[in-house]
Amino acid sequence: MLFTQEHEELRRTVRNFVEKELNPHVKEWEEAGRFPIHEVFKKMGDLGLLGVTKPVEFGGMGLDYSYGMVMAEEMGRTHCGGVPLSTGVQTDMATPALARFGSDELRQNYLAPAIAGDMVASIAVSEPHAGSDVAAIKTTATKDGDDYVINGTKMWITNSPSADWFCLLAQTSDGKPHMNKSLIIVPKDAAGITVDKPLHKLGMRSSETAQVFFDNVRVPQRNLVGQEGMGFMMQMMQFQEERLFAAANSLMGMQHVIDETIAYAKDRQVFGMPLIDNQTVHFRLAELQTEVESLRALTYRACEMYINGKDVLQLASMAKLKVGRLSREVADGCLQYWGGNGFMWENPAGQLYRDGRLGSIGGGADEIMLGIICKTMDILPGKKK
Repeated sequence: MLFTQEHEELRRTVRNFVEKELNPHVKEWEEAGRFPIHEVFKKMGDLGLLGVTKPVEFGGMGLDYSYGMVMAEEMGRTHCGGVPLSTGVQTDMATPALARFGSDELRQNYLAPAIAGDMVASIAVSEPHAGSDVAAIKTTATKDGDDYVINGTKMWITNSPSADWFCLLAQTSDGKPHMNKSLIIVPKDAAGITVDKPLHKLGMRSSETAQVFFDNVRVPQRNLVGQEGMGFMMQMMQFQEERLFAAANSLMGMQHVIDETIAYAKDRQVFGMPLIDNQTVHFRLAELQTEVESLRALTYRACEMYINGKDVLQLASMAKLKVGRLSREVADGCLQYWGGNGFMWENPAGQLYRDGRLGSIGGGADEIMLGIICKTMDILPGKKK
């Protein structure tokens, strides 16, 4: 992956924003269980950071996904996972299908304000009984005159307490599970929407997540994204960018934990010598660094193929699988070398330990990624070549 001067300028902009506007407040936001998302997003919107890959005519930069990957990677320098997660929902989860398939009216009313940081977006797909099994969702959108009437509930919805609109996946017919769903833009202030209190999570503490109830919620049928019945397909396309974001976004966080652990191990004296001088310690840190660089190479390759119009289903799934597992490995391995200090809440390895665990669940569990990879390898059980 070759980066241009423009890539590096974007990298510096995001890095400076993280260092000046985010990291000084992370401890406060983690303790509060939320961050001032409208205020932060507005600052990001003013810098153009919420529309790096989005159409110019709606306020975006119109750049290819390699620039989006740089954005995701540098946001990973934030000393928590919650703020980058909420940002990724805005840029890579709730808006890609809208940007690509939405009508000009929809994009003007919802995408443009999201790019500007004037509106917070949320992706409403998962349900209490249907997380990775997207085809099993039960929320319905039934036609009534010129409207859709929406009924159902969505679970684990990031940004929902502060969202201005949802990109919602619902059943719009009784057809086959993969052909009866549609994506619909639903404004948060529509009558019949109830957002429950924020969920009490293991990690991603500064990112608000809640259950959302839809009780006879009416929205105009013109809020449909693309064609009716193509929602499942469009959501699968959105997942590709979400999974690439997850992989790229993790790199700097893992690097930070390794670097902090090295610094601590050089300073910590154990049995008369620095902890780092133990071969088992510096060899293990070298192994972890190698794994991070391997994931970086995989992510960069997937991104390069993606911007060249190639199918990255396999590589994006591999990167998503790898990042969930490697985050745990880096966090656990490094935490061990901090000893008792590693068990403290504010420890950087402990932060990654909590936040990184979501990587093997959200956006498709590890088992789903393995199934996709097996399918692309043509080695599913009972299937003949």
